[in-house]
Amino acid sequence: MSRPSRHNVSVRWTGGKGDLRAHEIDLAGQTLSGSCAAAWGGDPEKADPEEMLVAALSACHMLWFLDFARRKRLRVVSYEDRPYGEMDARRFTEVVLRPCVAFETQVPRDVVERLHDQAHEACFIANSVTCEVKVEPTRLSTSGTRFA
Repeated sequence: MSRPSRHNVSVRWTGGKGDLRAHEIDLAGQTLSGSCAAAWGGDPEKADPEEMLVAALSACHMLWFLDFARRKRLRVVSYEDRPYGEMDARRFTEVVLRPCVAFETQVPRDVVERLHDQAHEACFIANSVTCEVKVEPTRLSTSGTRFA
């Protein structure tokens, strides 16, 4: 993308006695119920901003990975990530992405690693945060069995 783009959402506070931090986030025609993290008294059944940042980093990496794999004509049959973020008292200190990818055919480890490197370099969100974003991929064989 060579020109600036704008990304709009709507955030509305809806708090009440049950959850003083309750809010709704409207994006892409969907409404997401939010609160603060449970550790700060929020509702653990609702998304919190910290989880959403970790999810945004993971989703951005995944979309770039899938794009770069497609460009190499490598068919991804599944992609799953279980990322986490670590914070100190004020900020994220690191986010670790742990993508698990299965391809239709066997793909050499170095090719997969290069795809992750490219995705990490291209990710808009990773390029926008100050904390370290690590990528620790786990691969799946074509049969779906995990291997290192």
